[in-house]
Amino acid sequence: MKLTTCIHRFFDQYLPRIKGCSVNTIKGYRETFTLFLPFARDYLCSSINTIEIDQLSFDLVLAFLDHLEIQRGNTAKTRNYRLAAIKSLAKMIRFMYPDQREVAERILNIPQKRMQKQLIGFLYQDEILSVFNAVDLHRKEGFRDYTILHLLYNSGARASEVAALNIDYFDQKKKTLAIFGKGNRFRLIKLWPRTTELITRYIQKSRPIPHPLYKHRLFINQRRKELTRHGIYKICKKYLEKALPPKRLRYINPVHSFRHSCAVNMLSGGAPISDIKNHLGHDNIQSTMIYLQMDLTRRREVQKKFTEYSQSILIQDPKINELIDWENKEETLNWLDSL
Repeated sequence: MKLTTCIHRFFDQYLPRIKGCSVNTIKGYRETFTLFLPFARDYLCSSINTIEIDQLSFDLVLAFLDHLEIQRGNTAKTRNYRLAAIKSLAKMIRFMYPDQREVAERILNIPQKRMQKQLIGFLYQDEILSVFNAVDLHRKEGFRDYTILHLLYNSGARASEVAALNIDYFDQKKKTLAIFGKGNRFRLIKLWPRTTELITRYIQKSRPIPHPLYKHRLFINQRRKELTRHGIYKICKKYLEKALPPKRLRYINPVHSFRHSCAVNMLSGGAPISDIKNHLGHDNIQSTMIYLQMDLTRRREVQKKFTEYSQSILIQDPKINELIDWENKEETLNWLDSL
């Protein structure tokens, strides 16, 4: 059987219908085979449409993985991710084509490459407050950005999850937010009073009128379309660079640092590891256990100060009061101009 026929079935039937993989997973696997097929063509000196399944050899896959690291400069983490996609294809071959079981087993026996564990780049509470204070609320998109930063820290959500939020996922009365995460699963989280008020105010006063196609989305960009995960990444990077020195930012992922910071804040506040797992939407407890290895020693007054901040209401925020005064002043000036 031709490899291309097998790959078509992999994407059309196996991943979405049998395994129920998410759109993002399918997209990531598609990128892998977009790279792998041209490489296999050159490696085998053949056209893509004539490659057979039994040509999917151990040597071919290893050569491809080495190509990723040497020629494309990919890290071991990326190499392992590409290998995981190819192994997923091998599992389908073993499942749907028992006569090709040997081919599948050869690929499944290829080990993942060991890699250096990255530092968990989280922000302390005083640094989080500095990031919040770096937002200029007088700018057109200022209040939206201010709300997103608070939500990221409160929820620990991924950038893609925040971008996919719909208005009806937010319940103002119950102070809850439904997040659609990895594995096509929803999780319901409790929001701080402050975050609840910020989202409510954003919806009522600061959210632009969206394009009809994106009217259901919570966060809207300047083009009246849904805010993408890349847009959220840029927002976080912008304010982190304003608030923190370059040396501090070296090992910090702009968006994921808020996710790590959320977990650290919950852990230092005494939350059970199972609650942190559910809050972050981890598939298994092992992903959450990494936070137990961290040194969370920090001054008590900093923790106490931020707890009071997160539970406070907006009228106690000097930045919000300044914004309200500025809005009232602008309305008065506009009224005078109309006379």
